[in-house]
Amino acid sequence: MSRTTLYAGIFSLSALALPMLAFADDAPAAATPSQGWSGSGELGLAAASGNTKSQNLDAKLALAYEDDFWKDAFFLDANRAKSTVKTPVLVDGVQVGTTDDYTTTANHFDAGGSLGYKFSPRAYVVGALRYDHDDFAPNRWQTAASIGLGYIVLKDATNELSFEVGPGYKRYQQQSYTVVDETVTPPLLTTVQPGTEGEAIARALVNYKLALSDSTSLQDTLLAEVGSKNKYYQNDIGLAVSMTSKLALKVGYETRYNSDIAPGLHHADQLFTTNLVYNFPGSK
Repeated sequence: MSRTTLYAGIFSLSALALPMLAFADDAPAAATPSQGWSGSGELGLAAASGNTKSQNLDAKLALAYEDDFWKDAFFLDANRAKSTVKTPVLVDGVQVGTTDDYTTTANHFDAGGSLGYKFSPRAYVVGALRYDHDDFAPNRWQTAASIGLGYIVLKDATNELSFEVGPGYKRYQQQSYTVVDETVTPPLLTTVQPGTEGEAIARALVNYKLALSDSTSLQDTLLAEVGSKNKYYQNDIGLAVSMTSKLALKVGYETRYNSDIAPGLHHADQLFTTNLVYNFPGSK
């Protein structure tokens, strides 16, 4: 995708949003927003020992603030896993056996937030910042900043649907990879560390919440950061069932996709979680 095409896409997305924003004041008012702070924390832990050994920790923190003028959100997610894996033992480039090593197999965290200022009950201008680090994903780290327009399409006692769209800028670095030169004996292994990349992006965020019952809720969030070099998509869907007014069990499924990857890696990463959720005072 050329730079001209990218900027044209940004302009087109903004142009689609403007008519909705222009008539925002004429549209039926959104339901009265929750006033003040709300938030939740999630924690999941799995551990095994004996013939094999493994540990997996997943933690999430989400905070939000909303009133008649502001619509803000902040998050922090972390996932780390260690397990016993078989590592080849090489002698002069030839595998002669394996060893069982207890090593890190997942190490990912990301953090970010957005500040939104409402200029009507439904429409707002928003600035967003996100940082992502993963020792095993296609990109070792990536950071993106953007500014754009947001619109609350629907908000009532059961449903909430909103979207954000606008231009931004991203910097990222791919994982290092190994190149094997088999023209020499023994084969020569060379580690390649790609340099840092930077590019303009178009950012879009769609967030949907659905109350299936008094105790069960569904939330799906889709993030797209599209540039001329790399296209990043992330979708998080979760189903939560309340046990008390503050505690809930949640099943989540996350998919992350990068179009530009180093040799030997996969475009997509998936994460399935089952966590205990604590809703902070003031949260629904």
